[in-house]
Amino acid sequence: MRLTILGGGGFRVPLVYGALLGDRGEGRVTEVVLHDLDDRRLYAIARVLREQAAGVPDAPAVTATTDLDEALRGADFVFSAIRVGGLQGRADDERVALAEGVLGQETVGAGGIAYGLRTVPVAVGIARRVARLAPDAWVINFTNPAGLVTEAMSRHLGDRVIGICDSPVGLGRRIARVLGVDPREAFVDYAGLNHLGWVRGLRVAGRDVLPRLLADPALLGSFEEGRLFGADWLRSLGAIPNEYLHYYYFSRETVRAYQEAEQTRGAFLRDQQARFYAEASDPGTAALAAWNRTRAEREATYMAENRETAGAGEREEEDLSGGYEKVALALMRAIARDERATLILNVRNRGTLSALDGEAVVEVPCLVDASGAHPLAAEPLPGHAAGLVCAVKAVEREVLAAAESGSRATAVKAFALHPLVDSVTVARRLVDGYTAVHPGLAYLT
Repeated sequence: MRLTILGGGGFRVPLVYGALLGDRGEGRVTEVVLHDLDDRRLYAIARVLREQAAGVPDAPAVTATTDLDEALRGADFVFSAIRVGGLQGRADDERVALAEGVLGQETVGAGGIAYGLRTVPVAVGIARRVARLAPDAWVINFTNPAGLVTEAMSRHLGDRVIGICDSPVGLGRRIARVLGVDPREAFVDYAGLNHLGWVRGLRVAGRDVLPRLLADPALLGSFEEGRLFGADWLRSLGAIPNEYLHYYYFSRETVRAYQEAEQTRGAFLRDQQARFYAEASDPGTAALAAWNRTRAEREATYMAENRETAGAGEREEEDLSGGYEKVALALMRAIARDERATLILNVRNRGTLSALDGEAVVEVPCLVDASGAHPLAAEPLPGHAAGLVCAVKAVEREVLAAAESGSRATAVKAFALHPLVDSVTVARRLVDGYTAVHPGLAYLT
């Protein structure tokens, strides 16, 4: 089975390959094709993968190419994890937004809109190429903003594109751990959009154990989301929000913390990864050791400003191990081997969340088998959640419309309607600022 990884020179590719190395079942991936536009990054990551595979019998063969058509032909699965504009683009997204006093995070608020406007045209081009060159392939999308990009690609690939994210998995795992529950035996009742969802229940043998957590202040204060949001707020919500909702519920505090930080997250990662790729490209260095050191630092500093604002302290050791690669592997296994699995994925709504239309991509539990991912029936979102989800989905639709039409006015509308921007004047300045620094937005007229 052949897996093509778009963004194959990306820093997190070794996580995916490491998961493949541990998969010994029938129908496993035997060939990995790395595609990237940057051959230097491809070389560095290929070195890491070779060191990972040392001593592993029947390790998947790895090839690398900068030719997209070559990479797609013959693919059974396509894993998309591209970053249009690179980390410099992310740093610019943050800087332009913060100068206007709004959030520049890569998937949330103004930064997410800017990133989406750059990425959607590229992702649509990839979807069309997949449809032409590998029509039977399944596309697993991790490209951010994941829900928005998955919806853009679904207009050309239908249900053969599925978005993944590690945030719901990590949240469910932390809740189960606090309650002394085996995560493998628990059903996580999670619903919303990518980076905008809530755990509303945790069912074990048909019984919801989440109320026990919400009723115990000590338990609530013992894990990351409890410290991040505060026990009182979680009890008010009656649910546990995805960590990214901290940007919404504590927006002013977060913007202030980001403005006061020595450098933004994007700038930190840009500089950190520049050092890593320089080191890993040197034939005299141990590329895997360099990658492990860099990854440990990256994971430990994740959402550091938010945790500092909330007084949440350092991340737990158990939460530094990633997770999206496990979701990707479980998804591929379920489809390729018809091994039924329940996974939280980004798929077309199909009536699952009553507040949204059927074509809207949502993040919900799905039953996965050889025919793909099928969203499970879900209770309606409470009013506060439905309102926020509908508002953000409306913004995503304006981003898709702007990307398709090239309309600058529609791009302004997308920014202005976002709950974390809420100003037409600021929206216009944001579009001016982003088009000035991003060549990839030259299509907006």
